[in-house]
Amino acid sequence: MNVGILQIFQNYKGHADDADVVRNEMRLALLADQLGFDKVWAVEHHFTDYAACPDNVTYLSWLAGRSERIKLGTGAVIVPWNDPLRVAEKVTLLDHVSGGRMVLGLGRGLSRIEYGHFGMDMGTSRERFDEAAPMIIEALEKGFIEGAGPFYPQPRTEIRPRPLSGIRDRLYCVGMSTDSVEEAARLGGRLTTFTQSAWELYRDGPLKAYREAYRRFHDGEPPPPLTGDLMYCHPDPTVAEERGLELMTNYFLTIVKHYELMSDHFKGTKGYDLYASAAEAFQAVGLETAARAYCSVNSWGTPERMLGELARRRELIGEFELNLIPYYGGMSVEEAEASLRLFGEEVLPVIQGW
Repeated sequence: MNVGILQIFQNYKGHADDADVVRNEMRLALLADQLGFDKVWAVEHHFTDYAACPDNVTYLSWLAGRSERIKLGTGAVIVPWNDPLRVAEKVTLLDHVSGGRMVLGLGRGLSRIEYGHFGMDMGTSRERFDEAAPMIIEALEKGFIEGAGPFYPQPRTEIRPRPLSGIRDRLYCVGMSTDSVEEAARLGGRLTTFTQSAWELYRDGPLKAYREAYRRFHDGEPPPPLTGDLMYCHPDPTVAEERGLELMTNYFLTIVKHYELMSDHFKGTKGYDLYASAAEAFQAVGLETAARAYCSVNSWGTPERMLGELARRRELIGEFELNLIPYYGGMSVEEAEASLRLFGEEVLPVIQGW
């Protein structure tokens, strides 16, 4: 079982200096490498305290020079915000300087704030992703990029330096909505989701749809999905529960604010029907109930509790990869480091053997 960390670069409520946030994430990335985690992923987010890593390839290039074995994942490149030619060039160079350790994650983006400051119509995100993502993937497979679409017309252009190898076996696609799940399967990427609902619902909903679609588009069985959790690990069960749920609730509320999940704007935005329904559900049940449900399915507890919950997940959905967000919601870097170290020493070796 592969286990990674996802770095989100959150400055909770703007209480910290951005320079400290970046340095702290750098510190935790190096620790993850030392502890034996398989991958470090970095988000792409812009403009706000919610998360700010505007160029994850640049960040991962730094990490490539400071590490020797850990794989380096874009979690994710938000395709509509980037020129596909530049994505193909930058991730190819990252692959070279890291000795072939680059892992490519692609996503569509959900934030009206970010789309707005890019001067881009969020209602075109689906078409933009579906046009540009295949261009990027084929460029990394063939060594040249071309496209005739309306958003990214591109004459045939060589990628130099040439790609080291193909991308198909290290391609991940974020899929939360129905059409994104379908597109992840079509592209042949591993389904990447962020933990937010009961595992039975995930198994019988997005994961089932992905597996069925993957079998329609490709020979062979679909690869295991990647699930992304908030993580808080502590040796004291009372502290683990009380502090873990406090931090996760903090983070949940930043999600609601950043993505405007209590508003009605998704109703009028093409391609975001799932989120319109989610917003209606949040408004119906209230934030407190929604937060409790969200926290209950993420990864918190003593090492023993976490092992039990992860084993139960495996029984419900089958094999999966795990991504953990270790630093979020206002915790100090010392607290994040203690949590990550405890998980790395007592949980990681067990589940990597699954």
